Amino acid sequence: MGHQYSNISSGHSWKPNPALDLPLYRQIEAYIRQKITTGEWSAGTRLPSQRMLAASMGVNRSTLVTALDNLTAAGMIEGRHGGGTYVSGSGWHSMAHAALPKWNEAAQEGWYYPNLPEIQQINQAEFRPGIIRLGTGELAPELMPNDAFNEILQTLSSRALMLNYIEPQGSLALREALSVHLQSGGIQASPDSILIVSGSLQALHLISVGLLPRGSAVLLEKPSYLYSIHAFQSAGLKLNGITMEEEGLHLGHLERAMHTLHTGKDENNGESFPLLYTIPSFHNPTGSVMSRRRRDELLSLARSSGISILEDAAYQELWLDHPPPPPLKASDQEGRVLHMGTLSKAVSPGLRLGWLVGPVPVIRRLADIKMQTDYGTSSIAQEAAALWFADGHHAAHMERLRPELQRRRDFMLELLQRYLRDIAEWKIPEGGFYIWLRFTAESLSIRKLFYACLEADVLIHPGYLYDRMDASHIRLSYAYASQDETERGLMVLVEAARRLMVSSL
Repeated sequence: MGHQYSNISSGHSWKPNPALDLPLYRQIEAYIRQKITTGEWSAGTRLPSQRMLAASMGVNRSTLVTALDNLTAAGMIEGRHGGGTYVSGSGWHSMAHAALPKWNEAAQEGWYYPNLPEIQQINQAEFRPGIIRLGTGELAPELMPNDAFNEILQTLSSRALMLNYIEPQGSLALREALSVHLQSGGIQASPDSILIVSGSLQALHLISVGLLPRGSAVLLEKPSYLYSIHAFQSAGLKLNGITMEEEGLHLGHLERAMHTLHTGKDENNGESFPLLYTIPSFHNPTGSVMSRRRRDELLSLARSSGISILEDAAYQELWLDHPPPPPLKASDQEGRVLHMGTLSKAVSPGLRLGWLVGPVPVIRRLADIKMQTDYGTSSIAQEAAALWFADGHHAAHMERLRPELQRRRDFMLELLQRYLRDIAEWKIPEGGFYIWLRFTAESLSIRKLFYACLEADVLIHPGYLYDRMDASHIRLSYAYASQDETERGLMVLVEAARRLMVSSL
């Protein structure tokens, strides 16, 4: 079912020991043989590329090739037509282990879609030593509030911790603190209408399996972050992309899409009316902001058409020049908008903590499913987050964070203007993490650019991750890489882009 780049990460920590009498290639051979014979690397599993394996093991490629050649001769691994090296499913190895378990086939058969190959490669490469992460949607470690959380953890250590399970909707203290916090954005939400989740991804998964019948349509901006994950598609839902314009979602296209879906409702076994997923503030990946007028028009259209809205507010507070318009939920008088927030972007992804605001029956339904999934988000993380909001840490952190993100944004924009103005174009983001950069040369292959940069230890996010038809954009982030890394990484990007443009002529 779909693509699978590799079952084996090239980021493992094992390396041969030069101090041993056994030659390095023999040590590598023994290591891989042991992984195969114990079943950890099952038949059909693809090995990482020779370059990646050699780099992770700290050996010359020729040393690795010698080991792989010996393993191939022994029937342990095999090359396949079209490229790649795989654990052998035939030969003496399979005969010696009759009826080998077909784990590789099983891994392809599960109903949850695998990540796109490039997403898998990004997820693995992000933790490679020396990698420059120019696309990462995450704060740099030095931008995270370490001192504040050290203080919070010291406070928690001086009192009895809640180490038991917590009620289905999450810690009451945290939900009360969030109720107060949300009021600052114009959202009136009682603790009963808030569900604590383990990050936005869990909220998306709960909604996909708990509220929408299989075959339902989810409308969304195109491009969108939602295309880069498979929470909805894996649940049997259909994504219908709506183009964007300067003020946000193109409402004419949205109306036409809703009309088409409504017309086909009876023909599709009573398909329910669609849900609209939107990121109105500092959209991922484009960085755009939906205007106040467009938000009002969208809510009016939602009321007249009867659709519901899932609002992703992950970047709402990360404004740099001026605050965005209030969230859609702030103007919701009918319980039509589900509002999703998280600490992963503005504070720390490691907390794995987010929230969903909605009508009480919806929140209770999703809380019940969550209890069947994980029996509750970490109680200690929830206690820490309750203090984070209640003791005023959040507001102070945002005051410190915004100027630093603004400085990083301006630095990246300066470099782009200096090195890329003749071959690319972009808009200045007013907040969030991202610059949506479009190369103007049609001959440039973004896929080749991604791999050329990866080969040089620079990670970018190609636009086709967020819109399968996109052939000209990349998503850059100014939130993670240091200034030095940003400049070095962009120089690699510029050189690769110009080289590929020349070679395509």
